[in-house]
Amino acid sequence: MKKIYIILSHTGTTLSNIIKSYTKDEFSHVSIALDADLTQMYSFGRLHPYNPFWGGFVHEEPNKGTYKRFKKTRANVYSLFVEDEQYEKLKQRINYFNENKEKYRFNVKGLFFVSINKQIRRKNSFYCAEFVRHVLRFSGVPINYLPDIIRPENFKELEGLNLEYQGLFRKYKKKKYLRLEDISTLLQPNKMGFV
Repeated sequence: MKKIYIILSHTGTTLSNIIKSYTKDEFSHVSIALDADLTQMYSFGRLHPYNPFWGGFVHEEPNKGTYKRFKKTRANVYSLFVEDEQYEKLKQRINYFNENKEKYRFNVKGLFFVSINKQIRRKNSFYCAEFVRHVLRFSGVPINYLPDIIRPENFKELEGLNLEYQGLFRKYKKKKYLRLEDISTLLQPNKMGFV
């Protein structure tokens, strides 16, 4: 078993506030991460922190890009256990998007049609929630509770989700645990200040 992470966030940008105003949801964006430090976090969103309509497949991190610019971003970080095989498929699918990102576009129309409960599918085009649902489905993670017309908040319904953190996204830090080899290195006499 391995852990993946579902991150719900709200930056407070004009676009995210518009989305929030019509969905009435707490969060306006969702990302998926393959590691606890969220250095392998992906979604569909802004390609540039200063342009909300130039979007596509993005590699995100809590203190870089859009999140660095919008320091008051609030987030909930959830973990979810998946089978090793599901994790590998998820990783492969995300790598495929990363290697072919020029083929993919941000589904702006699809995002706005969610507000009137309509679905607009466009070839090679996703908004954040469509992307996260797609990679989970592709990898075989059970997503029975996720609707076709999907919003970030719908991911709270995933079975087995565990809340790891909530608060300002820039303050997110996963607890670090010393590895066995780190402990043995620290216990060597020269590392402890002994001669």
